[in-house]
Amino acid sequence: MVRLGIFVDTMIVLLFANVLPVGLWLDFPLPAYFLAYGILFLAFVLVNIFPLWRKDQFTRLGAMLGGEALLETGIYAFAINLVLTILYGVYLLFDKIPLAGYIVYILLWLLFDAVLALNGCIRVFMTSVQLGIKWRVLLFLLWWMPVVNLFVLWKVCRKVQREYRVETEKKELNLLRQESETCKTKYPLLLVHGVFFRDSKYFRYWGRIPAELGRNGATVYYGNQQSAASTADAAAELKDRILQIVRETGCEKVNIIAHSKGGLEARYAVSQLGIAPYVASLTTINTPHRGCLFVDWLLKRTPRAVCSWITRRYNSTLKKLGDHDPDFYAAVCDLTSKRCEEFNRTVPDAPGVLYQSVGSRMKGWTSAPFPQNLTYLLVKAFDRDNDGLVAVSSMEWGENFRMLTPKGRRGISHGDMVDLYRHNIKGFDVREFYVELVKDLKEKGY
Repeated sequence: MVRLGIFVDTMIVLLFANVLPVGLWLDFPLPAYFLAYGILFLAFVLVNIFPLWRKDQFTRLGAMLGGEALLETGIYAFAINLVLTILYGVYLLFDKIPLAGYIVYILLWLLFDAVLALNGCIRVFMTSVQLGIKWRVLLFLLWWMPVVNLFVLWKVCRKVQREYRVETEKKELNLLRQESETCKTKYPLLLVHGVFFRDSKYFRYWGRIPAELGRNGATVYYGNQQSAASTADAAAELKDRILQIVRETGCEKVNIIAHSKGGLEARYAVSQLGIAPYVASLTTINTPHRGCLFVDWLLKRTPRAVCSWITRRYNSTLKKLGDHDPDFYAAVCDLTSKRCEEFNRTVPDAPGVLYQSVGSRMKGWTSAPFPQNLTYLLVKAFDRDNDGLVAVSSMEWGENFRMLTPKGRRGISHGDMVDLYRHNIKGFDVREFYVELVKDLKEKGY
């Protein structure tokens, strides 16, 4: 249906653009021009409003695919009109088509093509998640360069097609398993964010994951601890949050899924603050259980005056954004290898709680956007394999440990594990990973 729609759209655009040269060649009377242009103008407008014959064309995915169809139509129409322009110039110019008519024809088809491209770009830019900043910028900067702009447009079309395919398959999969409530665990989920972020205020830390879990039956809560604090202080906030959830819902316990430093904070809360009876399981995601050697190096090399200045700036800014008592320096110090070594000696696992962990790694500095592409190189100098922030050797904790490494050269970064960039990674579906993770908790009786 999509291919047929693009074919019909292209034919309409070609007919609309070529009324003038064909009419001059065949000596159309003036009423014939008005009739042809009137009908084809209406058809051209409809093509721009309804590029595809689909019921979902006014949904996000439908509008996105329609934009891609308009871009493809523009590419095909441009290529064919370019060939026709050359043929008209060689065989009909001056003999059947006057120079003025020839110039007007070229301007018209360029205008029609520009309308298609602009409409398609607006639709795609407004609806695509996977296109990213890079391709938007490239298209904005290179739209005027012949051949190069066609290549960029083609790459954009391929990315949009893949996004539509992935999202449609995901939607169909969720419909199939909707009744089974795959992620409806005995105890609700508590998602605990990492350092320097908040759960959902101003930015959705967990990306598309909570909605995906919710669609499959999960009940999801957030830790809501402030962005930066010492492990002990953040753990105290988590304790209050867990007790609040248990008290308000009567759920008895929660399943904690904690990312990055949030895993240390959750471990401290469970082991040291007496909330083990209210926690069924703790799954840590890319948590630096043994610290980060590059943090040791940075703190040793950075003058204390600079650390104090950064701390004041950060704390002041985050207070304005909602943190009641942020402490940048304390949060960083608790990530050193020495501090984590002491932490592991004094914070034993609580009996009766399932502890498990997950890790991932990047396969090169190109596996993630800035700034993780740079931090990957820094961490690699100290810890070799890493996810852009945490060494693989630091991630394992608990009864089960799973290392995620997709096929190909992409790898999975620290941010990818919480869908921070909203990337659909080939060989790794982060939303499906969490669905399977929670499904496993359900099957274990949690």
